[in-house]
Amino acid sequence: MRLFIAIDFNELKSYFIELQKLLPNNARLSLVRSFHLTLKFLGEVQPNKADEIIRILNGIEFEKFGAFTDSIGIFPTENYIRVVWVGLKPEEKILELQQKVDESLKNMFKKEKDFQPHITLARVKRPEDKKSFVKEINKINVENKKIEIKDFRLVKSTLSPKGPVYEDLEVFNQHLGSNRS
Repeated sequence: MRLFIAIDFNELKSYFIELQKLLPNNARLSLVRSFHLTLKFLGEVQPNKADEIIRILNGIEFEKFGAFTDSIGIFPTENYIRVVWVGLKPEEKILELQQKVDESLKNMFKKEKDFQPHITLARVKRPEDKKSFVKEINKINVENKKIEIKDFRLVKSTLSPKGPVYEDLEVFNQHLGSNRS
């Protein structure tokens, strides 16, 4: 099964949908329907490994914290545009949680490289004019919307013709451990 670890941001779904409506239409866009920040992508994992992953993640202690939507940007570069994203501030607590997740699973998975906290709005294919696409993206004003981060999740992703279908396998609450779903 295909797994990743994420913080859910669907509490701000209506706001992210409004931002998606502002995206330039001179490219083929695949709009995201579910909003999350991926802390660690695990990829294909044997089902019998899920319990061990849950046990390990259950040991992570963290305090709830707030984060704000901050900016809009693209990955990986202005010449090779593949993703439009919303950034978050402050990054410190998110980075700290991501590092705890990464460190706890280091014996099972490779460590993340160049982790940057973001929420994907859309995947981009073939912008007709990259410069004008970037110019239009940079005109979008992102409001500072606050979200309280009090948990993270182990998520199963099933690919379908209509896009990925996400299912929470486990929710890990601050330092309290997990809530079996």
